[in-house]
Amino acid sequence: MVGAVFLSEGIQKFLFADTLGAGRFEKIGLPSPEFLGSFVGGFEIVCGLLILVGLFTRLASIPLIIIMLVAIATTKSEVLAEKGFWEMMHGSRTDWAMLLGSLFLLIKGGGFWSADKILTKNGA
Repeated sequence: MVGAVFLSEGIQKFLFADTLGAGRFEKIGLPSPEFLGSFVGGFEIVCGLLILVGLFTRLASIPLIIIMLVAIATTKSEVLAEKGFWEMMHGSRTDWAMLLGSLFLLIKGGGFWSADKILTKNGA
């Protein structure tokens, strides 16, 4: 699920740059929104694909963890300040799910059916 969500989000940052990529980053006040939109979208696509295949799963989860921490900090801090903890948590539940899913992959790896497991099993 984590890989598919990030893959989809990354593709959308390119397809709908005005609202989901650079435009969104500009709206929340991040510097160099055109660069960041492509940079983050590219990482989401590549890391999402790697996680879907189960290749370099732990390594691929690290940029996604950073992306989610920045996303939560930049988009939910205002809600936290104005409406409180529970409203912020409700509005960011998918963000937290992706963050925790990525943390799980960092800790546990890709699992039995992953390319990582197959490569390790074959001594590569």
